[in-house]
Amino acid sequence: MSITQALNTAAAGLRATQAGLSLVASNVANAQTAGYVRKSLVLTTTTSNSMANGVAVSGVNRELDTYLQRQLRVENAGGAYANLRADFYAMLQQIYGQPGSSNSLETVFGNFTSAVQSLVTSPDSAAARSMVLNNAQVLTQALNGATASIQALRADAEGGLADAAAAANAAMQKIADLNVQLSGRDISNTSDAALADQRDYYIDQLSELMDIQVVQGESGQLNVFTNSGVQLVGTTAAKLTFNAQGTVNATTRWSADPSESTLGTLTLVSASGNTLDLIATNSIRSGKIAAYIDMRDNVLVEAQNQLDALASTMARALSDVNVEGSAVTAGPQDGYDVDTAGLLNGDRINLTYTDVLTGTQHRVSIVRVDDPSVLPLGNGATADPGDEVIGVDFSGGLASVAAQLNAYFGGSLDFSVQGASTLRVLDDGGANTTNVDGLSVTQTATALAGGDPAIALFTDGYTPYTGAFGANGSQSVGFAGRISVNPALLADPSKLVGYDASTSIGDPTRPSLIYDRLTSASYDYSGTVGLGSAAAPFNSSLPGYLRQVLSTQGAAASNAQSLADGQSVVVNALKERVQQASGVNIDEEMSNLIALQTAYGANARVLTAVRDILDLLLNM
Repeated sequence: MSITQALNTAAAGLRATQAGLSLVASNVANAQTAGYVRKSLVLTTTTSNSMANGVAVSGVNRELDTYLQRQLRVENAGGAYANLRADFYAMLQQIYGQPGSSNSLETVFGNFTSAVQSLVTSPDSAAARSMVLNNAQVLTQALNGATASIQALRADAEGGLADAAAAANAAMQKIADLNVQLSGRDISNTSDAALADQRDYYIDQLSELMDIQVVQGESGQLNVFTNSGVQLVGTTAAKLTFNAQGTVNATTRWSADPSESTLGTLTLVSASGNTLDLIATNSIRSGKIAAYIDMRDNVLVEAQNQLDALASTMARALSDVNVEGSAVTAGPQDGYDVDTAGLLNGDRINLTYTDVLTGTQHRVSIVRVDDPSVLPLGNGATADPGDEVIGVDFSGGLASVAAQLNAYFGGSLDFSVQGASTLRVLDDGGANTTNVDGLSVTQTATALAGGDPAIALFTDGYTPYTGAFGANGSQSVGFAGRISVNPALLADPSKLVGYDASTSIGDPTRPSLIYDRLTSASYDYSGTVGLGSAAAPFNSSLPGYLRQVLSTQGAAASNAQSLADGQSVVVNALKERVQQASGVNIDEEMSNLIALQTAYGANARVLTAVRDILDLLLNM
């Protein structure tokens, strides 16, 4: 090796070790910087005349395991989804109250039924009557407060979606900007590597908000898609828009039809101006955004439905009065008359008839409707899976009702009006294809002393609760937030016992009816409460239903927390592996520093030796 080659080789070694020292310093300085990936030099041997004679820095390598990175992003989305749901479920459990505590919903309901039981044994006690009403008010206030709290959680989810959309937009724009800056580069120097670190950092942020996949594009750019295939980022970024609504309550619901939706929806606007409703297309399936959507539109809506079912069943259980029709005969036709004078909007006529040709018995619920815009009603209007629901417009009078029913049944049954308020239904007489088996009405008691022990103890503010259907949907929606103790009963507590003018002050008839219907009688609950289904609804007493709701919600909260804990273990394990592969290890960097220091000294000695040789040659 010539002296010149030795000089050049030593100088190259010094330059390489200087670059290495600089990189070690950068690694150590950024050891705690979020998103920083450890860097190492890419060194190549230089040659001259087919002989290795030096070293050159050809680039900077990011010590990154892309497989682990991809897995971590997937689990990040799942972890954020699970954690957020667990947090919401924990808050929902607080609304129901700690089991056994004095303010839990189950305890409050139990105190109310216990007060009624005391009234059964002491109907003449003014203190017992007062205790019943006081506990009834505590129960209604608990339901009102639980509704307000659930809707506040839904409002939090609505606000969370707006914040998440803004955060996603910021991250996507940063990724697009960095894509442009890194376009056409192979990330071979420290400045480009730093930009790549920043890009990965913002992609990681985006992965907590939604499930994404990253595809390497041409010219060094990274294309980001949702797992459903919707592109979010290329050289330009799409934009998320969220039309947040000002008020969230029990009646506000999201709908794929913008004209019906009363909650905000998440829309993707592409760089070309095309729009896509990400909620309607189920394009986001994990991450915080998916969790917010699930809680706002599913979990919390179901929780509200459960409270509404409890409130509405309580109200109707105590106020429903069943009046059987009277058998009549008109020539060859047989049937029944029933008085409809007491029917309110939402009350129903119950018809049973048999199709003689097939031997099939049919049960029909004819529901009074005063707003024809809500017609037709579906069979889901009642919780009974075996009945056929017919909504009939009563706004035109009873003759119009009979005409509507005749048109519906097409002559197989004969409906007519008798007197002012009596509806008659007859079979088809000589044709002998149908037989009328029974006719009755289920109507709401409104008078506290109307001669029937049924009582409207609970009302919708000052309005009787009937489950009526109107322009805003069923009266049952959000009823738990409006249920109250009948103001007329608060003004005259004696009506808890006296159901007509002749009732003695010690008559237990009405208190016994209230207690039996609250504790013993069984009711069907709509499939919307998440127990059972439309075809096989959950059937139970009110205490059994409440226990099942609280048990189901408690199990769901426990499962959500278990999922979050498990997901946290997975995410932390992956983060540790990524840190081991890509993070800065100070001890390792110090070891590298010593090695570079040694190499630097060795190259310097070579230069010193060359200098001494040159000095010797010059002095000869």
